[in-house]
Amino acid sequence: MSLDELQLAAAVPGPVSTRIRILDGRRVSWLEFDAVDPAAPLTQAMTMTMEIAARTAFDERIPLVMVVNSAGANIGEGIAALDGWGRVARALTRCSGVVPTFAIVDGPAVSGPALLLGLVDFVIMTERSYAFVNGPVMVRQFTGIDITKDDLGSPGPLEQNAGLPVGVVADRDAGTEMVTELLAYLPDHVDREPPRWPLTDPVDRPCPEAGELIPESSTGSYDVRQVAEAIVDDDSFMEVRARWAGNVVTAFATVGGRPIGIIANQPMNLAGTLDIPASQKAARFVSFCDSFNLPILTLVDTPGFYPGKDLEWRGMIRHGAQLVYAYGRATVPRICIILRKSYGGAYIVMDSKTMGNDVCLAWPWAELAVMGAGQAAAILQRRATDEERAAFEVDYAERLLNPYIAADRGLVDGVIDPAETRREVAAALSMLANKREHLPRRKHGNTPL
Repeated sequence: MSLDELQLAAAVPGPVSTRIRILDGRRVSWLEFDAVDPAAPLTQAMTMTMEIAARTAFDERIPLVMVVNSAGANIGEGIAALDGWGRVARALTRCSGVVPTFAIVDGPAVSGPALLLGLVDFVIMTERSYAFVNGPVMVRQFTGIDITKDDLGSPGPLEQNAGLPVGVVADRDAGTEMVTELLAYLPDHVDREPPRWPLTDPVDRPCPEAGELIPESSTGSYDVRQVAEAIVDDDSFMEVRARWAGNVVTAFATVGGRPIGIIANQPMNLAGTLDIPASQKAARFVSFCDSFNLPILTLVDTPGFYPGKDLEWRGMIRHGAQLVYAYGRATVPRICIILRKSYGGAYIVMDSKTMGNDVCLAWPWAELAVMGAGQAAAILQRRATDEERAAFEVDYAERLLNPYIAADRGLVDGVIDPAETRREVAAALSMLANKREHLPRRKHGNTPL
């Protein structure tokens, strides 16, 4: 332990400790469970140490990092153990939006500890870890399905299907490295701006490769991550939750040394349409960026919401509204670039000018409309001949499917050459550096969960 570090609650018994630790020059409140196997269940004393770590992070306004290895509440302690982890949950909730919170899961996180993972901003899981609320025994008793703990809660399924971890790493040390990488984009607390990075990439660098990635066909596929990497500073792009809801990309990066958050539709996956997981993923990321003063860059190329009975019955309306709500209440600088398609309700949801973004730009071939020409013809020209329908589509595309109509109405601030995108984004960020909004006086809004 260095002289800069301080042990807390050192005399409290149990296989968990907490201290102030230095990560790459940054102070953090560090909580760590011992790497024992089998993992120890949570006792009231252990939860007291966890609560101290969370309370210290909140009071000192420093990030919180928890290294978790717990088999759930101690059955022998009864209600005392439950009371303890409930107090930890409350302390973590107080930290939300005040200081960044992280969890490195290295072993089991079962029952109560698993639910705590849902409260932190970023979860990282090691290859030997697993997490679930109800284990295989409970699943078998209630559903009759036999399943192993690895099939139920190992990092792979949770990363791809549940979006819980932002990444899966080999061990605790690799998890610590990932936390350090994430912290490089983030401030210590809500009242500070993100740290500036050294400026090594000229902000006026042309990026023609960004536009060259777009196929000539409006239905052609491409990797939007390559577009984002062409716009942002070299080697600054860091994607989070890459394997979950792949039809939307969420990432950190820098432009001119300023950390930003990026939300982008991914045409390589479900044609860039929005479904429930994509809406949840993007909404959570927008909300996080807004909490910690990260400007938001939105790259739009979507034909709309993914259609389907199952999606509608599972709550597409509510979950789609989560993304609308997140953008609608965000007060950080917001820049939107329409790369290609922006149709219907998805046009509104993906941070349109209507939703209050600060700068909205479009590439010359961008299509902004209620729907595409083919879809419009199928509705408005149902009884027309093939020739009449083809003529309608050509006329519809010429009259409506271009960004100049939106620019004429003030819904797009400018139609730009893709090669100038980086310079325009950097100029917008500089202009908006001192943006401040007066928040309404209320306890909080009622998020459409």
